[in-house]
Parts: sequence; C-alpha cells; structure tokens
Amino acid sequence: MESSSSCSSTAADLPQESFLQRTLELLPSTQSLKLTAEEALPVAVVAIQRYLSEPTDGQHQEQHLDSYSYDVTITDGVWRAKCFLHPSLNHLVHRNTLRTGTDISIRQCSFVYNERRLGHGYICIEKLGFSAEMSSVLPRINNISSLPLLVKHGMEGSLVLQSDVPLQVSRKHYLSLWNNDDPEGDMWISGSASSDPVLDVSKVTLLSTLESSFRVSWKPLPLLVKIIHKSRLRYYGKFGLKIDYPYQTYFEVADQSGTMSLVLWNELCPEYYQRMNVGAVLYLQNYTLKQSYSNRSRPQMDHHRMKNFTSVEICLNPRNPAAVITVVSQKSVLPQWGLPEVSYQFTTRSELEKMSNGSACDVIGLVTFVGRVERVRSKGNKAPEKYWTYRWVHAVDGTSDRPFILELFSSSQPEIFNQICPMTYLVCTQMRVCQVEGSLPYLTSSCETEIFITGYHKGQPYVSDPRVKSFIQWTKTLKDNVVLQKTAVGGHYCYPPPPQRFSQSTTDTSGQIPLVAVSDLKRELESLQYREHKKLAIQGEITAVRYTKSPKTTEEGTAVPNEPEHGASDTHKDPAQPNAEDCLMSPSSDRSKPSSRKRRNQFSKAASSSLSCASTPAKRTLHHKNAKEREEEEEEESASAYEEVQQEQQECQDSWESRSWSKQRAEISEHLQQGGLHQDSISRRFTFDEKSALLLWSNLQPTRWTPGTAADALPHVPCLGHYQLTVLGINKQIAVDAAFLPVVRSDDPRAVGRSQDPHDNSTLCCLSSGFLCPLDSTDRDRELTLHESEEILATAGELENTHVVCVLDLCQLGGDKVEILINKVYRVTDVTLD
Repeated sequence: MESSSSCSSTAADLPQESFLQRTLELLPSTQSLKLTAEEALPVAVVAIQRYLSEPTDGQHQEQHLDSYSYDVTITDGVWRAKCFLHPSLNHLVHRNTLRTGTDISIRQCSFVYNERRLGHGYICIEKLGFSAEMSSVLPRINNISSLPLLVKHGMEGSLVLQSDVPLQVSRKHYLSLWNNDDPEGDMWISGSASSDPVLDVSKVTLLSTLESSFRVSWKPLPLLVKIIHKSRLRYYGKFGLKIDYPYQTYFEVADQSGTMSLVLWNELCPEYYQRMNVGAVLYLQNYTLKQSYSNRSRPQMDHHRMKNFTSVEICLNPRNPAAVITVVSQKSVLPQWGLPEVSYQFTTRSELEKMSNGSACDVIGLVTFVGRVERVRSKGNKAPEKYWTYRWVHAVDGTSDRPFILELFSSSQPEIFNQICPMTYLVCTQMRVCQVEGSLPYLTSSCETEIFITGYHKGQPYVSDPRVKSFIQWTKTLKDNVVLQKTAVGGHYCYPPPPQRFSQSTTDTSGQIPLVAVSDLKRELESLQYREHKKLAIQGEITAVRYTKSPKTTEEGTAVPNEPEHGASDTHKDPAQPNAEDCLMSPSSDRSKPSSRKRRNQFSKAASSSLSCASTPAKRTLHHKNAKEREEEEEEESASAYEEVQQEQQECQDSWESRSWSKQRAEISEHLQQGGLHQDSISRRFTFDEKSALLLWSNLQPTRWTPGTAADALPHVPCLGHYQLTVLGINKQIAVDAAFLPVVRSDDPRAVGRSQDPHDNSTLCCLSSGFLCPLDSTDRDRELTLHESEEILATAGELENTHVVCVLDLCQLGGDKVEILINKVYRVTDVTLD
C-alpha cells in the first residue's frame, strides 16, 4: 500500500484549490484510511447510480439489509469524484433526501482498496450532512462532463474507475434509479447499423417449419422476419446469480406463414433492444428453439389474422451458440420477401364502454392531464425488491366529451415516458380495458404496451392507419388557447374511486382495499419510499375536522435544510428508517405545550424584529431598562402577537371537535401527525412557458444533474381550501391526521369518471362522495371557501361516536413529506362482510 497519494495528473495544473483533491491526498496517509471533518466544505451531488448489491464476506444473502448499492458522483467545482455510499446511508436515497442537484458536506469518509483486484479503490462516504436547499457549487458549472474525474495516483489505468460501471467490480452495469425496467447507462446502444451486409435470403426457412424441427437434431437455417410486437425489458438479477447482464425481453415476429415469439437474452439486450423496434426486419442466424414459457403475458393478436405458432419460441443467446442478428434497414427490405404489414386495432373513446373487460386496443389522443410519476412495490416479490413506476394520463380524441383514462406503467421508454405533457399527441398500443362498476372504464398498460408522443411518430407503422389520420384531421379544428384552459399537470390523483360499498372477504382478497390496524399504518408510513403510493383502510371515528388553507410545512416535523449528521456509526437507529418515530409518532399529551411554546417564541422573534425598526428614541429608552423589564415586555409583545395571529387564523378557518376528543387526546398513546396536504398534492395548469419546470416537478428525481434545472423551479401556489381530519382508531389508542381535498370543479381531473349522484353536502356525504354538490363548471380557479365549509361543518355533529371506515391514499413525496389523504369514508352500514 502506498504511503502517500496524489491525484491523476490530467488536471494537476488547475489553479483552484480542490477540497476533493486534498481529501484524497490525505486519506491514504491516515492510520485507518479514514478521515473525519467537523467543518467540511460543501460538494454538489451530480449523479446517483444504483446497482444490485453484493453480500460482503461472511454475510449470508438472506441477511443482506439492502438489495441495492449506490455510487454517488460529487463535485467541488474543480474535480468530479465517484464515491461509494455506505449502506447505512441508503435510506437517504430511498426517501430522496440525498438527491442530485443539492449540496452535501462529507463529515467522514474512508478509502477502500479492492483486495481481490490490483489497482482498484474508491472513496466511501460514511457520514454526511446537508447544506442549503439550493446548491452553491453548481451555478458555477456549465459543463459537468468537462471536469476531470478524480482517481488515486497509480489507479489511472483502471477502466472500471474511468467508465460508466459500478465501483463494486462484481457488477457490470447500473440499473435505473427508481425501477428495474428502464435502460440505464452508456451500454444501451440506440440507432441502426451504419451499413447493410449482403444477405443470402435464398436459404431462409419459414416459421411454420420450426415447430416440426423442435427436438430434432438439425442446423437452423436463417430466418427473415418482421417484428410486430415488443415487450418491455425484464431484469431478473438476484443474489448469487452469476450472469453479468441478467436481462430478458421478448418479441412477436412474423413472416408469410404466421407468427412466433422471439426471446432476446442477457448482454444482447443492451446491444439490440433499442434497435429492434416494431416494424423492423430481422435476418437471424445461430438461433435456438425451446418450448414456450406458458405463464408469461402475450399480446392479443387476433386482428393480425395470422396463424400463431405457440408451442416453441426462438431464443437469441450471446453464446452457446452466439446468435447473429442483422437489423435490416427499411430501404433494403424487398416486397418479394412477402413479410406482412404491422396491423393495429385503434379504438375511439366513444367505443370504449362497449368493449369487454380485459380486451386489448390501441388508442390515440390529445393529452389534457398528466399525473405525477409514482411507484408501487411489486407484489409477492422477495429480495431484491422491485418497484413499478406509473402515471395517470387523460387524453381526448373528439369522439366523446369524456377522455381516455390511461394508467401508463413504464414501458422501457424513459425518454418518452418522462416527456408526456398536455398538448401532445399520444399513441398507446396493446392497452387493456378495465371496466369499473359505477365509474368510467379505464385503460391500463400491458407488458407489450409501447407509447409514442409528438416528436416520435415519424416512421412508425401506425401513421398510415385511417383512424390516426382521422384524429389528425380533428386536431386541426382545435384552438390551442381553448384546450390549454382544460389542461393540468401533477398533484394527487387516484383511479378508480373506491366502490360504493366497502367489502372484506376472507376467501378472495384480490382487488379489495386492505383494512389495517392503526398501529400497522404507522409501520406502513415508516416503510414508504420516495413516491411510493399505497391505498389502505382503517376503522375508527372522526374526532376533529378543521378547515384550512395552509399546506403542511417543515414546522410540523419535516426535514429542514440543515439536517443533523447522517452516518454509518448511528447504530442505535434502524439504518433503514432513521428518525421514523420522531417523524411519525408523537404522544399528544407531550406535544401541545412545546409546539405552543415554539409558536410563541417565533412571535417573540418577530416582535423583536419590529422593535429594531422603531425610532431612535424608542431604542434608547429600551436600552435603559433592566433585563427583567425587557423580558417582561418581550413576553407581553409575544403574547399579543400570538393572540393576533390566532385571531386571524380563527377568521380564516372553521373547525369541529367531538365532545370527548379533548379527554381522549390526553389519553391516547400516539398521534400520527405528519401526513397532510402539500404543495406537491395540488395539480397545476399547464403552460408552454413552464413546460420544463412542470415536467421536472411531476417526474421522479433525475439520476443526473443537468445545468438549468435549478432555474426551472416552480413558484409556490396558494394552497387550496381543504379539511384536516383526525381519525381515532377503533381501540382509541392511536390517532392519525389526514387531509381531505374535495372536488369542487367539474374540470378537476379527479372529477372525471367519478359518480356524481346528488347529495345534501352534509359532512358525511362530502366525505363519502369526495365532492361538493353540484360541481362548478364555470370558475377555473374555484376552491372550497370558508362560507361553504361553515355550512358543511354545521352538520358535523353526525360524526359524533360514528363508527366509520376511512380509505387513505399514502404517498411519500421526498424527504419527510408524507401525503395522507382521505379518499372515501364509509359508515359501517356501507360495509359488506363475506
């Protein structure tokens, strides 16, 4: 081991002093290869990259605390350094507390040599703190890739350290940060081949002959086929699997004799997946055949009117044998090859109600609403855990006054999925119809769904479809300024609404909303990861309702920019969920006084600030008073200011409490008060001027920072009038706060598909239906007013001692921001037990 260290000489002559360079020089000279700094200069996070973890020596796979590891690239404005994040800090990524585009301070780090490979080592971040919300380093950088990469002297020749691959050398590639379905990194090759080789098509065989050739010793003849369907990527990596690129994807291919499945395996996926598109022609050699896997999903292909060969499938492997794949350019495709045209089954919105549940269709529409990207944990999935990413979209096609309601999961097309916005033309293929009792039908993605938006339609086979041409003609009659008034982006959105009656079955639990104990709800909140959405139900009684226009803020316990230090030595906490109890659990008997004291202290500071602006004689008089008099005067000023604010709040809010709540509040063991309505809970109107900012806001945190993103921050919008409810669990031990934002406008995206049966606007009716009756159809900026709230809460007495079931939507919005919204409230008379 070297006794001293310096950095790569590629930027040794840079004039600026570098904190990262100095740190790397000092690390190898320390006795334990570890540095601790009380005051560290800020460095900016420019990339966070994820990959499957590898168990350390002596650690069994089932004992592995986290399925994934993270490499974090940081910069001090002079150098870039790719560092390994200590596993005890992974929770900061899980909740998007550690994210790209912000500054951190490294409080403790170490240098780790790879003991099984010469010339390989890296910095490990073990403790860190957070600086201000806005980075002080990044505004000085125009091109992050132009900054040299910091590598220890003597390790400059390591391709791993210089390449876009993980620092843990047993892993060869990165995964997408928030799901496992999207291509990630430089290894994914896009585009077509530069030149076409000469093809010998005289000896090609037809798909119809392959079934009879299966299990027979034969040398496969070349195939000439066209891709008619394409699935998303499947990552099947797991601990102990000795495959460098564990990917799989399948296609449906066709020739003049029929259709058959084709499976692309392992490292062939990065090389060919983005080049093998629907409509492409393939010349295949050295393929193998195997019996078809019956349990996977398949596209519906009746509209092709071709024979489907389903007993065997074509396999393209990287070795044993190594498949030879030629993607034939369109200009070289000859008509005499007899390859079929790609066929579609476009459905209009007016036809959707007549379609059977589960049937497939293709749709085209003009996007009017795009929801934020959320994540849902894959069910029944053991380690490594997986998340699906999805978003809701509304699109119109002119055949109905109702939009398509689309649930779009990631389709391994992140460059398109992240760019969906209002006013774009959206095409979705192989969508599945979901008929909903009491609500409008919606369409959800299948594994074979592909999506395309404006800018990606050119060259797609569907452009000549008559229904696509008809849609384009309709859009020419629209005026942009009229359509823009009906658009929205982001905010809370959930579909379909819960059923009219809540049911609980002991035999069939599929499709029903889980009913959990309030104590389990606390654990569910603690386990939520960034943008993860869950729908749960609890039973109890509503003990307090308050009308407010104030969003949830950091004052109530969420993260603030200068957080305490996070580090590997915090062993007294659960490394997966730090500070969870502090965030989510607070005995209400101990809470009221400190929070009141905190508010009074803030008003005291405000009073002091106003005194400093007084006239000079007043200042002199104040200085002559003794300390006791000054303290008494400050307390009086504080009390006066506090009372004024309290009075103002009483004027802009209305509330109701059950008669027994004041006594129950003192006796309950826990009060979960973190959840509520946040700025991110409210949708915004789309404008072209704010397009980039709205996309950034509604998408997930990007893996890499790019210049200009900080300037795209959206301004805060006034919080809409809503209710803050307190639900006391049925055993009266734990209470939880949740927000209720009723639908008040007919053009609210949440109004689409919702049953709008008339009701009397009583408290329970509003909580049950989710909307005010009737919905306003004229005022685009309409919200729940104080006057309406007073009328609604005048009937809140019906909540007294009423046993209810509350359906809650939970979503982790990043950091310590947790959205807990009331979706629907059932009386126990509206509950069905099977």
